[in-house]
Amino acid sequence: MTSPQLSASALPVRWAGEWVHLLPERAIWWPEGRVLFIADLHIGKAATYRALGQPVPGGTTQQNLARLDVLIAAHAPQRIVFLGDFLHAAQARTPQVLAALADWRATHGAVRMTLVRGNHDSRAGDPPAALDIEVVDEPCLLGPFACCHHPQLHATHFVLAGHLHPVCRLYGPGRDSVRLPCFMSDAGQAVLPAFGEFTGGWLVERAPGRRFYAVGGEAVWVLPAPD
Repeated sequence: MTSPQLSASALPVRWAGEWVHLLPERAIWWPEGRVLFIADLHIGKAATYRALGQPVPGGTTQQNLARLDVLIAAHAPQRIVFLGDFLHAAQARTPQVLAALADWRATHGAVRMTLVRGNHDSRAGDPPAALDIEVVDEPCLLGPFACCHHPQLHATHFVLAGHLHPVCRLYGPGRDSVRLPCFMSDAGQAVLPAFGEFTGGWLVERAPGRRFYAVGGEAVWVLPAPD
């Protein structure tokens, strides 16, 4: 069976008997279900740091929402599933952040949105009800997928998760190396890179059967399996 049509920058993989597209925007598109999966948005993280007196730059909320706009325009999803950590913290609920979210949600009122609660959501609280975002606990079963925040195994479904903010290291000549966000898959589960700006990343170790899909520029590619 061949994979469906997709943009030149996406990478098709077949998980749980379904083709999904790993996008360089650090999201997954499931064309059969017309669903976008987004992990670790962390809206308002910069605002949270500023509230604590850290002189970090602003604008990351608008950048994140603008990137979501591009994905919605490109794929016309019927549903977006946020795999945890939608808001970063209680301090993120500033009038400016909430107003930006309200304007953005109003623009995409026809798209069903679901948040699978993550560890930051337990501290930040659920999104305002006016945003019309369904909020559920993990696992949320959707087709063959178990939508989670924390990586884990499920008895019957393939897990899509976030939480780790995975990155991988590529080595060049000499001592050159670069860290890149990546998708990561093990038997029965896959972990998405953090979508949000200003989120950092965790360098994931190689392990038997583990596959990495690096994200760089406008492309996603499979890294060679370890010898």
